[in-house]
Amino acid sequence: MAMTNNYVLVVLLLVINLMVLANCAIDDDLGFGASYIFGDSLVDAGNNNYLQTLSKANIAPNGIDFKASGGNPTGRYTNGRTIGDIVGEGLGQPHYATPYLAPNCTGRTILYGVNYASGGGGIMNGTGRVFVNRLSMDIQVDYFNITRKEIDKLLGQSKARDYLRNKSIFSITVGSNDFLNNYLLPVLSIGTRISESPDAFIDDLLSHLRAQLTRLYKLDARKFIVGNVGPIGCIPYQKTINQLKENECVELANKLALQYNARLKDMLAQLNKELDGATLVHANVFDLVMELITNYDKYGFVTATKACCGNGGQFAGIIPCGPTSSMCSDRDKHVFWDPYHPSEAANLIIAKQLLEGDPKYISPMNLKQLRDL
Repeated sequence: MAMTNNYVLVVLLLVINLMVLANCAIDDDLGFGASYIFGDSLVDAGNNNYLQTLSKANIAPNGIDFKASGGNPTGRYTNGRTIGDIVGEGLGQPHYATPYLAPNCTGRTILYGVNYASGGGGIMNGTGRVFVNRLSMDIQVDYFNITRKEIDKLLGQSKARDYLRNKSIFSITVGSNDFLNNYLLPVLSIGTRISESPDAFIDDLLSHLRAQLTRLYKLDARKFIVGNVGPIGCIPYQKTINQLKENECVELANKLALQYNARLKDMLAQLNKELDGATLVHANVFDLVMELITNYDKYGFVTATKACCGNGGQFAGIIPCGPTSSMCSDRDKHVFWDPYHPSEAANLIIAKQLLEGDPKYISPMNLKQLRDL
């Protein structure tokens, strides 16, 4: 009888030890922190798969080089990983941020990061209405508010607050669609452009973005990276529809992006002073991508104008990537995967600069320094 009791005791101790070890493993994992990702198709990891929308990337050959899915499409608008995926890896995070709308975005999964980004989404709620459905930044922040309450339940209020403030990075990649699929949209935007000057529209954008960032701050976000708008006048779609030469870009689109970018940088500097304990890092995506486009051969690319996957015109820039598209064989030699989005090879170069790069591209610190704050 005594031997039986001893046996039961040993088994019980083993079970307790295993439970403690499992919890330690989970807490060790959490030591790497989390990425909470907001934005548009540049960083969407599959939210649009769950929307009735015209903007979708869960069709082949998208994702052909995405190892985690065995080369199957996941809803990422590129051939492999997004910038958000690569940055998360570089920061040592053990899991990709899960799309908020995915069925498995529940329980402790949310502690490793959540992706709220949506193809076609923008700062303004009206942006991307041409796609029917998409998640605007306001909706994305609403969804984070729901996640925030769940984190409280999982960790308790005090630990949840510390985890978000000290261990989590909030990444915002938004604004391109507010120009491409709102202010500059052929036909549909004429009314807006007559009633609102570029300055007034940019005022509106920044006022909305300021409110969205402040809402996140009130929900305990403290470490932010905010990307500016890239050289949207140089993407294959814009070059094709405007019938430009290889070395030309659409002047108005880039001019508007630069106007917005200059004022975004000033606004982030102001928020760094106003939001106590917050650090807002500015990612100069415009110059970073323009460097790739201008000096593409230096980085091992053969073209910075033609989409690898697409159809229509000199730069394959009209019809989005899908099963009937032509696709290049040397995917890592193209700056652009499709008419709008960079290839994984370009994303790798961009992400490396964000993680450890030059103050010209990422300031006042890089993302590894932000993580270690």
